[in-house]
Amino acid sequence: MKIGLYFGSFNPIHIGHLIIANHVVEHTALDQVWMVVTPHNPLKNKNTLLDDYKRLDLVFLATEHYPKIKPSDIEFKLPQPNYTVNTLVHLQEKYPKHTFSLIMGEDNLKSLNKWKNYEVIIQNHEIYVYPRVNSIAITEENKAFKDNSKIHFIDAPIVEISSTFIRENIQKNKNVQPLLPAKVWEYIDHNNLYKK
Repeated sequence: MKIGLYFGSFNPIHIGHLIIANHVVEHTALDQVWMVVTPHNPLKNKNTLLDDYKRLDLVFLATEHYPKIKPSDIEFKLPQPNYTVNTLVHLQEKYPKHTFSLIMGEDNLKSLNKWKNYEVIIQNHEIYVYPRVNSIAITEENKAFKDNSKIHFIDAPIVEISSTFIRENIQKNKNVQPLLPAKVWEYIDHNNLYKK
């Protein structure tokens, strides 16, 4: 089975995440997309970050009607801080019959050359890149990415919804319901999340 890994803090997951994940799984050779919830980075400020398992619950609620999109807590079980290259090795050992690809925005591709062992990632895995409003600037460092046969640029919808925007507007008592799957909104509202 061909699995696309879509990493994120999903704090909270919103319709933009689902639009991208669904587009990628429906318009590429991938069989499933796994939404990999990244655990709290001990070096980052946790003030605005929900508990790991609450964010995972939200991803479960958001994806329950999408049979090709699955939540994943795989990184919760790995030593922190974690690197994508280590997660990929772990997954390949755990699921030897699957092949794993990465899904990322063009903005992340810009800094891929700064990732730990990025050459190993590209050598062993396909990468599906979705567009952002500010498309990638061609630099000497990333020019090779544009021409690499392992990197696929997808003609996906450009979605500019951010979890930060949603959190800030919940704090201001603004209605953000249209930006969230219904059950995600109900969970956030019922549990009074992101109010402080």
